[in-house]
Amino acid sequence: MPPITDTKQRAYFGLPDWLVSYRKDWLRPDIIAGLTAAAVVIPKAMAYATIAGLPVQVGLYTAFLPMIIYAVLGTSRVLSVSTTTTLAILAAAQLSEVVPNGAAETLLRASATLTLLVGAVLVLASILRLGFVANFISEPVLIGFKAGIGLVIVADQIPKLLGIHIPRGSFVHNVLEIFEGLSRTSLPTLAVGLVMIAILVGIDRFFPQAPAPLVAVAVGIAGSAFLGLQTRGVELVGHIPRGLPSFTLPDTSLVRQLWLGAVAIALMSFTETIAAGRAFARADEPATNANRELFATGLANVGGALLGAMPAGGGTTQTAVNRQAGARTQLSELVTAGGTLVTMILLSGVIALMPEATLAAVVIVYSDRFDQAERVPRNPRDSTNGIHLGHRRHGGRGLIRNAERNSGRHRCIGDCARAPGCRSACLCPWAKARYKLLPAALKGAPRGRDVPRLVTVAA
Repeated sequence: MPPITDTKQRAYFGLPDWLVSYRKDWLRPDIIAGLTAAAVVIPKAMAYATIAGLPVQVGLYTAFLPMIIYAVLGTSRVLSVSTTTTLAILAAAQLSEVVPNGAAETLLRASATLTLLVGAVLVLASILRLGFVANFISEPVLIGFKAGIGLVIVADQIPKLLGIHIPRGSFVHNVLEIFEGLSRTSLPTLAVGLVMIAILVGIDRFFPQAPAPLVAVAVGIAGSAFLGLQTRGVELVGHIPRGLPSFTLPDTSLVRQLWLGAVAIALMSFTETIAAGRAFARADEPATNANRELFATGLANVGGALLGAMPAGGGTTQTAVNRQAGARTQLSELVTAGGTLVTMILLSGVIALMPEATLAAVVIVYSDRFDQAERVPRNPRDSTNGIHLGHRRHGGRGLIRNAERNSGRHRCIGDCARAPGCRSACLCPWAKARYKLLPAALKGAPRGRDVPRLVTVAA
């Protein structure tokens, strides 16, 4: 049999595209980016697990196997896949219905069942080639939905910040219970929470390149160890199972109750995944394939469910960290997953000392940043601030419509000039659209190579 030399042939035989074309000079930036992303992903994943009412180790499980599966099967070079605040709150809503006050084991099985259903829905959508659905989801609707989710998340975490316990209910019910419970506030817990918020906000403001969640978690653990916070009434995370996650069987009796919610979570997972993948794609990288993303994210959820993970998807903030740290391929995500593995095996005893208020602070601070990556994603090589409208690889009409729909001045930042095989003069697509030059420029050109990136600059 002749050797396999063609990239498509190798991809057909199961090798990831990025591995086939891997270059030696990408190794160092991928390792650095993977470790940097791990410093952000791991603390956040643990915090987001608490949003869903799950133990913190479920967040670690979600940042392990799903990330590995996506790295092998996904089409985005830098997408970071674990869980997000949106997926966590949607999962919490479903789990609270089927296991209102159940035992921990029942809750974990219900979570695994929900995650398995989410994965199955995504895989089925991939088989039916429903990736085009992402093009019909309105951005204003998505942002409005996430803003509402942010309020629910904050209301859910404030009791942990105050050190009080309230009976859970609707959003209004929880807010009223919080006001009634203010007299029972644990001042040491509140002090820890406020210090954590100050650390997170201060680092983001003055040292934006530093991994703020990791610093906050480290300070919280150190304070618990050296100041005896537990003896002062500050609740800690507590025991975390050490080692690899065990095999978790789904509860088939819950399928009928969970399937509708699983469809909604699958849609949100895919939406966030494809949005983050496209927002941080470079012009010289392969196009993101929506149907392949459905398949990769679906299998990531299926695999994660069998190890007790919660619903997973691509996250914009962690993907932004990965890209800005210099990631070139999904090897960086394998490094991040390796960091999660080390944490599960060696650091479970240390994480047990983390105050609950620390995780609550992480969730609250980052709950208002859903659209952060959508507002300012850009190629890290470029110094121009603005809104990245995306790199359309299937013609220019959608690009022109996007440009016409947004206000402000538009100008090319020249990515296409660096794309292999580009035959464009790198004129501004806005100018081409105005002078009806874009269709002619695209005619006969390599698909997508002549469409530069756009940046909206405030007028």
